[in-house]
Amino acid sequence: MSIEVVNTEQAAAWDGHEGDVWTEQADRYDRASRRTWQRFVEKKLIGPADCVVDLGCGTGRPTRDVARSAYEGQVTGIDLSTRMLELARKRSAAEGLANVTFVRGDAQVFPFEPETFDVAMSSFGTMFFNDPVAAYMNIGGSLRPSGTLALLAWRRLEDNGWMTSLRGALAMGRQLSVAPPNAPTPFALAEPERVHSILSSAGFDDVDLEPINEVIDLGTDASDAMEFAKTMGIVEGLTDDLDPESRAQAMSNLADLFVERETADGVLLASAAWLITARKP
Repeated sequence: MSIEVVNTEQAAAWDGHEGDVWTEQADRYDRASRRTWQRFVEKKLIGPADCVVDLGCGTGRPTRDVARSAYEGQVTGIDLSTRMLELARKRSAAEGLANVTFVRGDAQVFPFEPETFDVAMSSFGTMFFNDPVAAYMNIGGSLRPSGTLALLAWRRLEDNGWMTSLRGALAMGRQLSVAPPNAPTPFALAEPERVHSILSSAGFDDVDLEPINEVIDLGTDASDAMEFAKTMGIVEGLTDDLDPESRAQAMSNLADLFVERETADGVLLASAAWLITARKP
């Protein structure tokens, strides 16, 4: 069945190569961000009877956790990736979760039923809208009065040691470009003033950004982290245009980084996120 999509570049990536890789590496991605996600869980933003939508739900680990919290309610996960949703459905069924539904769609324009949800949430899935005000207006329309918006999103690139470390290891003397703050990238919700402006313009009140500083866990040891890194879009993107010798050196630099950051708890690098909350009037 065809769906309306306005974030066409994101759809091409997530319903293509990027989504395939994330599906194949789902357990590693879940492990990587689990400490930050646990901080979200500890906030107890989801009530037992809540109806919740998980925006950019991916392979559904947060969706399933939310479904266990909203055990008397209903949870809908929405994403652009066919393969990620297939895995999300499979794992939800295997865990016996009967209160979860997954749909493929672009949350910016998806025809949500008005005033359906108590909470609209996301774990790093809502930074990529090409028109964020329109997207959050659409999402807001799906919330009941006094409904809650709760999002995890990355803070600034320079605050995220995991990203700056990967970029540094792979730079090979190049001046790496940085996307503008209003571009649909992982850091599109990094600047508090921009977040306040977007959400206020979309009709939300009580906008708040709480910093979360946790480590990203890239693997059980340096070798495991290296196998994970070889699949990452950032690694692929930053090594594609290198000649074979330079690429080999860049990957060696990355391996050295992981050895340096290896601990008994895994290969740990610093991260910096926001827990963004807002309320529909």
